[in-house]
Amino acid sequence: MFTWLAGSLASCGAVTFTNPFEVVKTRLQLQGELAKSTPNMVKPYHNVAQAFWVIGRNEGLCGLQKGLGPGYMYQIMLNGTRLGFYEPAKGILYRAFTGQSSDSQRPIIPLNVAAGGMCGMAGAALGSPFFLVKTRMQSASNFAAVGFQHNYTSSLDGLRKIWRDGGVRGLYRGMDAAMMRAGAGSSVQLATYDHCKSYISRNLGHRGYDDNSVGTHFLASMITGFFVCMVMNPFDVVSTRMYNQKSSAAGHGGALYKNPLQCFYKTVSTEGFFSLYKGFLAHYLRLGPHTILMFVFVEQIKAFGKKYI
Repeated sequence: MFTWLAGSLASCGAVTFTNPFEVVKTRLQLQGELAKSTPNMVKPYHNVAQAFWVIGRNEGLCGLQKGLGPGYMYQIMLNGTRLGFYEPAKGILYRAFTGQSSDSQRPIIPLNVAAGGMCGMAGAALGSPFFLVKTRMQSASNFAAVGFQHNYTSSLDGLRKIWRDGGVRGLYRGMDAAMMRAGAGSSVQLATYDHCKSYISRNLGHRGYDDNSVGTHFLASMITGFFVCMVMNPFDVVSTRMYNQKSSAAGHGGALYKNPLQCFYKTVSTEGFFSLYKGFLAHYLRLGPHTILMFVFVEQIKAFGKKYI
């Protein structure tokens, strides 16, 4: 329970600082959706710095922090679940395949990856309605709109309208894409962080970089953030587009994509392979600090818990 609470608090603290880059990333990923790039194509957002400036200048701080409310709820569901249950899941897999606990032997990367992936997919499924509302709120703009505009006035307004139009199916539209995204990201993030932290403390422990030092957590998080972004960005583009698309005329499913595989195919065939890496820099600028802050926070909260609780 305490690990779940630590994961939730740490991820909420991290997303407070990194949400503006999530807004920028979302708009870059939706810009030019299913349109072939031409020299005359109008692009309101040219790069991360310019997009940050345009949104901040025209929409203010509130524009840069759009979707923060549902973002908090999503972080609690996703990271509370995957960080809270990662160690128990890893322990179950280690005992099932090796007959020993995970603490009594060196890390086995495939088992760590499997544990991280399972916990990430479970968290994404639980938090999917909040990610849906967050994405749609972050894409909305009166100045430089990209993608379909849902125009929710608040998180509750978004949830209410989605429920009214589609019921439970509407709330969980795009969940399959989110589970793919979180499964890919979590399997890399948790396993890589585990391995990096172990490697750093084992080889640099004599310089003060032991398991409990902030320096170890910081370095492991920096490395982890890059690898997660490389693996997860294509899935992130697909999940963003699956979530933001308007409903079909029949009222069931999306108007542009029926499933994540079709979204992959249509995106690559129309915009090229590198469209799957749209918003990569914004993603890393969001994910890198988020990973660093989240793991530093969670390690310090766990240390506090061991000392005082």
